Amino acid sequence: MASIIHFDISADDVLRAKTFYEKLFGWKIEKFPTGPREYYLIETLAKTGKKSIGGGIAKREKTDQQITNFIEVDSIDEAIAKVRELGGEIVEPKSAIPNGGYIAACKDTEGNTFGMMELKK
Repeated sequence: MASIIHFDISADDVLRAKTFYEKLFGWKIEKFPTGPREYYLIETLAKTGKKSIGGGIAKREKTDQQITNFIEVDSIDEAIAKVRELGGEIVEPKSAIPNGGYIAACKDTEGNTFGMMELKK
């Protein structure tokens, strides 16, 4: 079964958002060292103290961007084909994650945006 493995928070002011979430939830947020854009990784903990779903904060690129959940898939190519087959839309095509696999952004049949990730194994 596919699971949510990552979330992205879009921000007009990335450092302001970083401070907000650090102070609100106690999340550990650090700048990601590589990539084409400024990106901060978020580490969350479950109530048990174990690592939980991770996330990130980046500069808002579109006016309607909000929080996006990413679902892990075994094959990004097969998942993209299935999104299209079921009436969804690919809004950001498959792209490589540095040292990590592949990612794509989609819209479901109701216009909700979500992401899919195929992780390097």
